Amino acid sequence: MFEAECVVVGAGAIGLAVARHLALEGREVVVLERATAIGTETSSRSNEVIHAGIYHRPGGPQAILCGRGREALYEYCAQSGIEHAQIGKLVVATDDESVGWLEEMYARATDNGVPGINMLSGTAAAALEPNLQCRAALYSSRTGIIDTHGLMLAYRGDAEAHGAVIALNSAFVAASPETHGFSVEVVSGEKERTQIRCEILINAAGIWAPDVARAIKGTSPTRIPRIYLAKGGFFTLRGKSPFRRLIVPEPKSWRQGGIFTLDLASRGRFGPDEAWVDAVDYSLEGWPIDHIYAVVRRYFPALPDNSLSLDYSGIRPRLNGPGVPPADWLFQGEKEHGLPGLINLFGFESPGITASLAIAEVVGGLLKGQALPFEVNASQYGNYRPPEVAANAASQGV
Repeated sequence: MFEAECVVVGAGAIGLAVARHLALEGREVVVLERATAIGTETSSRSNEVIHAGIYHRPGGPQAILCGRGREALYEYCAQSGIEHAQIGKLVVATDDESVGWLEEMYARATDNGVPGINMLSGTAAAALEPNLQCRAALYSSRTGIIDTHGLMLAYRGDAEAHGAVIALNSAFVAASPETHGFSVEVVSGEKERTQIRCEILINAAGIWAPDVARAIKGTSPTRIPRIYLAKGGFFTLRGKSPFRRLIVPEPKSWRQGGIFTLDLASRGRFGPDEAWVDAVDYSLEGWPIDHIYAVVRRYFPALPDNSLSLDYSGIRPRLNGPGVPPADWLFQGEKEHGLPGLINLFGFESPGITASLAIAEVVGGLLKGQALPFEVNASQYGNYRPPEVAANAASQGV
């Protein structure tokens, strides 16, 4: 039996950011990661964008924490020598209907306090990006790109420098509440079992967060939301990049591979092209690609034939299913599940990397009894209903 003040389950960007934050506060931290390396799943399978925070519900967790996290992340990257670039983004409208949507996004970005936002005509957008064809564009100067692995290495280094232990090849099996904490069962890749007694347990397991929650004794199944898996394929563009900035088309093209991003070597790629899946599988064998050309040519008509190739895939954990807008992130503490010292993080996808430092601050605040720094709207949590909402519905016979 080992003892530690805090156990964090999951060594992705958010889990490492939380571990770093707690270690900097002087807490004793152990991070459990079942893989043999940090950030091998959702965190390393993103498009590595530093998001400005344009699209999210004003006052909600994504909007508030993306804004705070964006500024903190740029400062952290500069101080820690993490490779990144503030290259900007054009959100484009290619038809009259989409121009109206773009104007709504400008108003939302303004409500969210996003800096460096300007509406442009199609002509002005083309002056910035000559290969771009659109009716209008929303320019976001504060959007950037980042070396995500370098970021996670920096988080890990900071955490370990302040005494945290990153236990790779160490899978969370189960946890049982005890007086003033939990007994956590861990199994190594060599099938050796260990018990860790801790006061605080943070479930930052991403895709696997509901599985971890189900393995914590005393957690009611009604308090564990369903996670839907959105698998996205990314496609490399051969040859020189046609754009110097990120390009995001109207929503009907978002999930069909239409988003253009750059990596730090100025290589272009498109994606994600999304499909709902029932299991975690990163294979792209048999993934269709022909439809991507039509989607991209709405704003980049000169896209050459046979210029795209399958690159990699990622899977995002969502609290909403097909045909439903993305749900808010769910910070679940004692009030929701009744177990002191436990915090579950459900449905954390994009812009989770951008907001990771701000998310870690919220977790630290919850452990001190602080209120959430954003508006909680139960209707934004997909099919999950917090206890007070569920109780009210039951009293009304719903």
